Amino acid sequence: MEPNLVVALLLAVLVGVSLGLLGGGGSILTVPILTYLVGMDPQQAIAASLFVVGVTSAVSVFTHSRAGRVRWKTGLIFGAAGMVGAFAGGTVGGFIPGTILMVLFAAMMIATATAMIRGRKKGAAGRDSEPTALPVARIVLDGFLVGIAAGLVGAGGGFLIVPALTLLGGLPVAVAVGTSLLVIAMQSSAGLAAHLFTVALPWPTILAFTGIAVAGSFVGVALAGRIPETALRRGFGIFVLAVGAFVVVQELPQLIPLVTGA
Repeated sequence: MEPNLVVALLLAVLVGVSLGLLGGGGSILTVPILTYLVGMDPQQAIAASLFVVGVTSAVSVFTHSRAGRVRWKTGLIFGAAGMVGAFAGGTVGGFIPGTILMVLFAAMMIATATAMIRGRKKGAAGRDSEPTALPVARIVLDGFLVGIAAGLVGAGGGFLIVPALTLLGGLPVAVAVGTSLLVIAMQSSAGLAAHLFTVALPWPTILAFTGIAVAGSFVGVALAGRIPETALRRGFGIFVLAVGAFVVVQELPQLIPLVTGA
């Protein structure tokens, strides 16, 4: 087995831990790992990340559910809208040059990292249940927009979903994390379905990566609530920011001639 592949499979543990613990971050790690270590082209890495993150999230959501940290009604509404957006984004993404997709992915990483480092606004995060009347229209709109991003660049949008569920659904952070995994699983399946029309995937590698990520997700779920959320979020945000900057540095030399036509 090639050394790069061994390292990639070891890093799959972090993908699972991130999803189980934070309700997001899986694709932010998976796409660069599969692109720069495994050697997949960007379209393949994006499609593969949707499978890895979708399966890992689906397993984790039931673990969170047993602990009472999933609001099914809110998650299903958000997720259904996200599936429509993810299918649309995945369909369009199959026809966009890989370099542009990676730059868009890096931009999302940097924006996400900035939001994580700054922290969430206080307010709705302290509630313990859903509000009497859910703002369904707003939840559907936000779900659709997050889904487009997920399908287009393979980012499940967990770090966008968790704050949205906190503010719109009135969910405490721990419950928003569990519920976001339901949304990610739903929209990842739709985004993957769209990508499979234009991309062929190396399934043995992807299945091995997914199995290790699922194992890591159990560690993440076990750690949920035991590590200070603010310190964890900011530390991970700094890491994501660094990876995003790395992707920009890697892709800019290919992007400049593509844009200028040189």
